[in-house]
Amino acid sequence: MRSRSVRYIPRRPSRHAVRIPCQVIRPRDFKLIAESTLDISELGMLVVPNRVVLTGEEVIVSFMAPYSRTWIDAEGTVARVIHARREGDVSRALGISFDYVDEVARAVLRQNLQGLPPPVMPRRSAGHC
Repeated sequence: MRSRSVRYIPRRPSRHAVRIPCQVIRPRDFKLIAESTLDISELGMLVVPNRVVLTGEEVIVSFMAPYSRTWIDAEGTVARVIHARREGDVSRALGISFDYVDEVARAVLRQNLQGLPPPVMPRRSAGHC
């Protein structure tokens, strides 16, 4: 009998629906571009913007880990801009991918995100695939 090798495929850290205050700053002009999150994972966050921002812009993010008094500081990039034009989009949003988070801060974030609910995905009507 041949043995099968099982290839390990790491899972992406799951996103969690968390609305917490944050500060997302654009370093090129030090403008505050967002102050509230919609969801967070170890790899990034979705925030509500208060300024126009382009995909690819670098940002500095600061927020308290959920249910803690530990500040998380991260460097990131705007990976996605949601314009709220599609059916199911609740509001404008920015997807931020974390480029750098200190290992201790990432461990605190991972621990504090456990058990939080996933984000609610919008339902599509029967006519859409």
